[in-house]
Amino acid sequence: MSQPAVEYATLAGGCFWCLEAVFLRVKGVLEVQSGYSNGQVAHPTYEAVCTGQTGHAEVVRLTFDPAVVPYTVLLEVFFRSHDPTTLNRQGHDVGTQYRSAIFTHSEDQLLAARACVAALQAGQAYGDATIVTEVQPAQTFYPAEPEHHRYFELHPAAGYCAYVVAPKVQAFKQAFPHLSVEA
Repeated sequence: MSQPAVEYATLAGGCFWCLEAVFLRVKGVLEVQSGYSNGQVAHPTYEAVCTGQTGHAEVVRLTFDPAVVPYTVLLEVFFRSHDPTTLNRQGHDVGTQYRSAIFTHSEDQLLAARACVAALQAGQAYGDATIVTEVQPAQTFYPAEPEHHRYFELHPAAGYCAYVVAPKVQAFKQAFPHLSVEA
């Protein structure tokens, strides 16, 4: 049996625990890895990234089967899973590490991401608010420390998980029931 052709997507939309919990439930997503991307410091730590001084964004890097879930569908889930109109913040999480960004892995992804942002803005998907999501090629990726992996599954009763992550997971399941699998 042959392996599926896989692609990668790297997305930043606030705390990586939220996006990880959502994308672990998307059919066709084979792996979700929390980490740090597109900064200036090699091998940053969580503590260093949280200072906002490394230039990294908290991201999830997805390995996905495009025959099951196209990149454009992943972008739809991404834009429904965070607020792309708040610069360098998601809710109470504030700083450049929480910015909204799409770090692309190919020219096709770059064009698709730009087209998606333009369509959402033109269609006023967020009313009069401007979408501030940056779209740029993926540069570096450093995996987050092990304690950040599958955080929601391991700590569902923790305050942040119960009050921030869980509602995002529930909203995904309601908006995309045809894509939803249990993590």
